[in-house]
Formats: sequence, structure tokens, C-alpha cells
Amino acid sequence: MSDTMQTVNFRSIQFPNRFALAPMTRTSAEADGTPNALMAEHYERYARGGFGLIITEGTYTDDKASQGYANQPGIISDSHIEGWKTIVDRAHAAGSKIFIQLMHAGAQFQANRYTDQPLGASEIAPKGTPLGLYGDQQTWRTPSTMNENDIKVVIEGFARSAANAKAAGFDGIEIHGANGYLLNQFLSTYFNNRDDNYGGTLENRARLAVEVVRAVRHAVGDSYPVGIRLSQGTVTDPEYQLPEGAEGFRQIVEAVRDAGADFVHTTDSDVHRQNFVSGDQSLASVAADVEGLDLMVNGGIEETNHQDIANQFPGALLAVGKKALANPDFVQRLKDGKEIAELDFQMLLPKATITNELAWREQKGS
Repeated sequence: MSDTMQTVNFRSIQFPNRFALAPMTRTSAEADGTPNALMAEHYERYARGGFGLIITEGTYTDDKASQGYANQPGIISDSHIEGWKTIVDRAHAAGSKIFIQLMHAGAQFQANRYTDQPLGASEIAPKGTPLGLYGDQQTWRTPSTMNENDIKVVIEGFARSAANAKAAGFDGIEIHGANGYLLNQFLSTYFNNRDDNYGGTLENRARLAVEVVRAVRHAVGDSYPVGIRLSQGTVTDPEYQLPEGAEGFRQIVEAVRDAGADFVHTTDSDVHRQNFVSGDQSLASVAADVEGLDLMVNGGIEETNHQDIANQFPGALLAVGKKALANPDFVQRLKDGKEIAELDFQMLLPKATITNELAWREQKGS
């Protein structure tokens, strides 16, 4: 049996294998953000398919400006908690652990049932155009610069949502600090031109992420798994680089560790991509060098390279995205030596919803 199929201890949890389902937006909740039966079937499918860990799609954290997409799930109300409880129970019954990903959209905002005005680090819209897979918006809106009270609301929202997630039975928390969403925006010198304690130096730009991690840790207690997903690039600007290079990224990782994070989840187009203005490491290799943290890696993991990546990062979990979308039973297929399909993006059109995926599968007989 390959190393990726062996049990692994990841903080306080033992997983049956080293494969995690990467968080992927599906915009399939009820209009009020309540998780539904369709979502329960969706996540159960991956649990039955052998993934040791499931990470949910980004889930919004307050009734102000955190929601980024129509039909995005939330974790801020009793109905949200109850909806997630059903999903957690079904994932557990099928043999998987499940973490929730907590997300604030910030400037990367396409729809929000509570407000029409996005908030961001500064009045700077994302590069490129909105994500057509997740909505019909044609251009990004310019966000309002967050003031101290807005920042306080964000931190409190993450903390309350973490407590709600624990009450729903989730096995752990992943904070979304990557891919162009709010915490990533504060880290970025493209988005962040503030001149207060949240802008300028890398220490200041990392302050919000650090404060969110600290607040979440306080909300869930010392023994509950908490981590953060980190990247340099965004979904519309994948080539962005921190001006502080690899050493700057290490500084961020150490800061979130010291604030209470148990693990860091690095994400890039490829686990091995060297994309720093200085240094010859990847995001994953920088994070792996930091003591006192567990590691999850994401980017181009598939049937041909999973064992090599597992060998390079002993004990790390491998988060699979595209190949998992194409093969919800990816892990079981690896065990059985069965063919692994390539992702057909037609299953995500015209929108990346669970309903459209299932319609595509029925048409293709898969």
C-alpha cells in the first residue's frame, strides 16, 4: 500500500489516508445561505469516495459584507448550523472527517444578500473580471476602505462562525487567507495601500490574518484544530508575488503559528512552483521548514505524482481539487487501480453548481 494510503496523525486527529478534498465553490445553498440536501449528497459522495478529510467550500461569516456569491452557504444562523449538522453527520457516517472553511470575500464580491457595497483593505478592485462560473456580474465593484469598526466586525464574525462550526460538529476550522479573498487582500501590496496599523510593512499587512487566527483559537479552545489557507496569487491575478519574497512568506507562516494556527494549507497552480521574487522555494517548501505546524499542500496533485509529493512532504495532507471534481471517488479509484478521468469543464457550465454537475454526469452516464 502506498504511503498516501496509510493513516496519518494531523494534530489531534488520525486520518485514514493523506488525501483531502480541496475547498471548491459550488454556489448551491439556499438563497439565505442554508446548506441543503443537495449539498449533503455532494459532500457524502466524496466521503464515500475515500477522502480522509473533506474541506467545505468557503462559507461566509457575518451578515454584513462577508458573503461573496449568490447561494453561498453561511454559518451565522441556527438554520445554517442545522443544515451543516446534517452534512457533518453524513460525512462522518461515510468514514471522513470534515473541516469547514471560513471566508470573507472582501473586494472579491459578486453577490451579497445583506449589502450591495463590498469592503476591502483599500478602495482597489480586483484585477481582471469576475468569475463567470459563480455569477453574472460583468465588472468588479470598487470596495469601500474598511475602518477600525469594520475590521472589528470581521474578526468577531470569524470567531462566532468558528464557534458555530464547532457546535455543528465539524472536526476543525480552515480560515481562508488565500486566492484573493479578504485576508489575502490585506497581505497584498496590490490591494493594500493603507497607512495605519494594517498597512505598509509586512507585519502590519499580516495583522488582520493574525488577529483572526487568534480570535478563532480563543473561540474554539486550545485542542480544536485550526488552520489557515495561504497563497500569494489570486484567482484573477495568479502571478502576484509578495515583495518580501520567500522570507516574507515564512514570516507570515510563523506569525499565524504564533497566533494559534495548528496547520497551514498552501495553494498554488503547482505544489512545486517557485514563484517568489527572491528565493528558490515553493510556498509548500517554505511552510514545511517552519517548526510547530502541520502542513497541507494543494496544486496539481494527481494520480501520477501523489506519492512523490507525499515523500517530499512527510506527514502532510494532499488536497485534491480538479481531479476530485472529475472523480469524486478519486481515492478509491487509486486503491483499486482504476482509470482516473480528466476534468471536463463542461460539467461546470454555465455555472459551477452541483445541479449542473449532476446533469452533466447523467448525460454522460458517469
